Amino acid sequence: MKDLLEAFEIFNKYIPDKKYPTHCEHDTLYVLCPPSKLSETDLARVKELGFIPSVNDPSFYSYKYGSA
Repeated sequence: MKDLLEAFEIFNKYIPDKKYPTHCEHDTLYVLCPPSKLSETDLARVKELGFIPSVNDPSFYSYKYGSA
Protein backbone atom coordinates (compact mmCIF):
# COMPACT_ATOMS: atom_id res chain seq x y z
CA MET A 1 0.00 0.00 0.00
CA LYS A 2 2.88 2.37 0.78
CA ASP A 3 4.20 2.15 -2.79
CA LEU A 4 0.78 2.89 -4.26
CA LEU A 5 0.34 5.92 -2.01
CA GLU A 6 3.80 7.20 -2.94
CA ALA A 7 2.98 6.86 -6.63
CA PHE A 8 -0.32 8.72 -6.17
CA GLU A 9 1.50 11.52 -4.33
CA ILE A 10 3.82 11.90 -7.31
CA PHE A 11 0.94 11.89 -9.81
CA ASN A 12 -0.93 14.41 -7.66
CA LYS A 13 1.89 16.95 -8.18
CA TYR A 14 1.12 16.93 -11.91
CA ILE A 15 -2.67 16.50 -12.00
CA PRO A 16 -3.90 17.97 -8.69
CA ASP A 17 -7.29 19.08 -10.03
CA LYS A 18 -8.19 15.99 -12.04
CA LYS A 19 -11.52 14.80 -10.64
CA TYR A 20 -11.36 11.20 -11.88
CA PRO A 21 -7.65 10.37 -12.40
CA THR A 22 -7.92 6.57 -12.47
CA HIS A 23 -9.83 3.71 -14.00
CA CYS A 24 -9.46 -0.06 -14.10
CA GLU A 25 -10.08 -2.42 -16.94
CA HIS A 26 -9.09 -6.05 -17.46
CA ASP A 27 -6.98 -6.21 -14.26
CA THR A 28 -5.07 -3.07 -15.18
CA LEU A 29 -5.07 0.20 -13.21
CA TYR A 30 -4.73 3.33 -15.35
CA VAL A 31 -3.69 6.77 -14.09
CA LEU A 32 -4.65 9.56 -16.48
CA CYS A 33 -1.48 11.60 -16.17
CA PRO A 34 0.61 12.37 -19.26
CA PRO A 35 4.11 10.86 -18.85
CA SER A 36 5.58 13.92 -20.60
CA LYS A 37 4.57 16.09 -17.62
CA LEU A 38 6.73 14.22 -15.10
CA SER A 39 10.28 15.16 -14.27
CA GLU A 40 12.92 12.54 -15.08
CA THR A 41 13.30 11.76 -11.38
CA ASP A 42 9.56 11.30 -10.81
CA LEU A 43 9.20 9.28 -14.00
CA ALA A 44 11.94 6.90 -12.89
CA ARG A 45 10.38 6.56 -9.44
CA VAL A 46 6.84 5.76 -10.64
CA LYS A 47 8.36 3.13 -12.92
CA GLU A 48 10.11 1.61 -9.88
CA LEU A 49 6.75 1.66 -8.09
CA GLY A 50 5.11 -0.40 -10.83
CA PHE A 51 3.61 2.14 -13.25
CA ILE A 52 4.43 1.94 -16.95
CA PRO A 53 4.08 4.98 -19.23
CA SER A 54 1.64 4.31 -22.04
CA VAL A 55 2.88 4.69 -25.60
CA ASN A 56 -0.57 5.27 -27.12
CA ASP A 57 -2.37 7.28 -24.43
CA PRO A 58 -1.43 10.14 -22.11
CA SER A 59 -1.45 7.83 -19.10
CA PHE A 60 0.33 5.24 -16.99
CA TYR A 61 -0.81 1.71 -16.33
CA SER A 62 -0.03 -0.96 -13.78
CA TYR A 63 -0.73 -4.66 -13.62
CA LYS A 64 0.62 -4.71 -10.05
CA TYR A 65 -2.31 -2.72 -8.64
CA GLY A 66 -5.02 -3.65 -11.13
CA SER A 67 -6.28 -6.84 -9.52
CA ALA A 68 -6.36 -8.69 -6.22
